[in-house]
Amino acid sequence: MKNLKAAVIGFGVMGKNHARILSNLSDVDFIGVIDPKIESDFNQFNVIKSLDELLLAGVDYCVISVPTNLHKEVSVYLMQNGIHVLIEKPISHNLESAYEILECAKENQVVAAVGHIERYNSALQQAEKRIRSGQLGVLYQVSTRRQGPFPARIADVGVIKDLATHDIDLTRWITGSNYRKVNAFAGFRSGRSHEDLVTISGILDSDTIVNHLVNWLNPLKERSIVITGDLGTFRVNTLNSELQFFENGTSRISQSYLSHFYGVSQGDIHTYAFDKPEPLLVEHENFRDAILGREALTVTLEDAIETLRVAEAASKSYKTEVTQTL
Repeated sequence: MKNLKAAVIGFGVMGKNHARILSNLSDVDFIGVIDPKIESDFNQFNVIKSLDELLLAGVDYCVISVPTNLHKEVSVYLMQNGIHVLIEKPISHNLESAYEILECAKENQVVAAVGHIERYNSALQQAEKRIRSGQLGVLYQVSTRRQGPFPARIADVGVIKDLATHDIDLTRWITGSNYRKVNAFAGFRSGRSHEDLVTISGILDSDTIVNHLVNWLNPLKERSIVITGDLGTFRVNTLNSELQFFENGTSRISQSYLSHFYGVSQGDIHTYAFDKPEPLLVEHENFRDAILGREALTVTLEDAIETLRVAEAASKSYKTEVTQTL
């Protein structure tokens, strides 16, 4: 079988990472990158000058890593020419264009997915499997914290669509439930037109309570997820792919000053060991396998649209100060 031919469109921070992975990915020939801002003396990868030239090269699939408001234009052009696409998250800057991307993918029968990379973090994959097996029992709450310094690369969206979409997607995926209601408060502290901090609370169809703390204003980079059920709690740190399980305790409490508490007590704490491959590599392996007809985990366009729908509801909530029902 011939190798697939792949290219990257958009050579910013994520585009560079995609190119690095594709240049070493098995069953794939990386044919180059497109970006008008590439310097004339650039020689790291082959530079393709236009989308038309890309078509002539016989590319099979592309990673779309351009600014969010260009996702529809680029992806539709490629899909209409039979090229599979992996679109960086979020799927697009608004729901109207996102649905046009979905319709185009269906009409042209191409493989299309969105790069919600947290699904490929090994700690979250472990947590998801253990939740599906019933280790936490009934899920009560999902709480996420995603904060850090401002990334100068982001200019066209705020923290809700750039960062909170990670947490919205992973929450829907890990719980297997959609959002029912969301409420949000946001702030503008860095002089930009987009929000740079937000707190989002909500409830899922499963009655699980969720809350997301997200900002670009913190020197502390934090990526944590706490998932609480009736049998215990998972704590995930996706920066180092660490998963801990805090088991509900069964020990008797005899101290008089504690005896009036009849809630959950702390039991054993487990820190799990497992392989920790780079999430972006796992994402690319799965998308390649999907094109080749193998079993694969990809984030569908439908899933990405639902995540964007929740994000837009959160934006509407902080603007109107009204809880949004989805």
